[in-house]
Amino acid sequence: MSQPREIAPGATYMITRRVLRRHLLFRPDVAITQLLIYALAVSARRYGLQVHALCAMSTHLHLIVTDVTGVLPRFLQFFHRIVALGTKVLRTWEGPVWDHEAPSVVRLLTRAAVVEKIAYVLANPVAAGLVRHAHEWPGAKVDVVELGRGVLRAARPSVYLDPENPQWPEEMTLSLSLPPAIEMDSAEGFRQEVAAELERQEAQIYAEMQHHGRRFLGAERASKISPYARATSFEALRERNPTFAVGRDQGDTLRIAGAAVRAFRALYRAALERWRTGVRSVVFPAGTWWMRTFHGASVTDVVAAI
Repeated sequence: MSQPREIAPGATYMITRRVLRRHLLFRPDVAITQLLIYALAVSARRYGLQVHALCAMSTHLHLIVTDVTGVLPRFLQFFHRIVALGTKVLRTWEGPVWDHEAPSVVRLLTRAAVVEKIAYVLANPVAAGLVRHAHEWPGAKVDVVELGRGVLRAARPSVYLDPENPQWPEEMTLSLSLPPAIEMDSAEGFRQEVAAELERQEAQIYAEMQHHGRRFLGAERASKISPYARATSFEALRERNPTFAVGRDQGDTLRIAGAAVRAFRALYRAALERWRTGVRSVVFPAGTWWMRTFHGASVTDVVAAI
């Protein structure tokens, strides 16, 4: 059985979803970029999520979002479905688009974690050996200067989405928000922190590339590769999939966060055992989503501090 996950209103997450068998179905071109941005804008508006950053790689998709009202599973289900069905039509693709593994959802608990993970998301094309600098990537992405003030726009794709259906407007815009932990008066300082971390990551990647005698593929070649090909670089399977991040050198915060996760899981399992014995009056811990949504279980309003 998978581990229970706390879904907390106002939480910020890094979300990653991979394409089946690392096919390059999201190869950066105009059509796939339009589909991804449009689907994200529609989904974020529908479920009230704030979007902070994104980067669409050829084989996977990264998002940094804040789930304002605690409906992240609904958002993911809707967004990933629209992307998959639109991609199937665009690429004339039969079968699944997404990998069979569940999306990676990492809750970002500190400012340091938000800075590091946004930089990590933006640096992904560099880490993959595709471009020397993050801003050179031609796919759907957010640049550092756009954090908290950029606007993404996309016309409705000509495939799959019915133009007569009012839930698919002719054009969608998506304003990029600052993460909740960042005040407007410190926005520029936040962007500078992300830029510095991104520069650090790019320099580290570049040094490793030089050490191994590797070269960057380049934006033009990355845009022309077949979307039906598969990535051939080594990728470790079944690596540890964390559920939260606090950033580097956050020892005390890391221990406290780990204890909070373990406490939530223990309370959840204890409540679930009682539920299975027929005790419908049992109260699940705050952040319980599935049992409340699909079975009407009672959930406490008290949220454990992290």
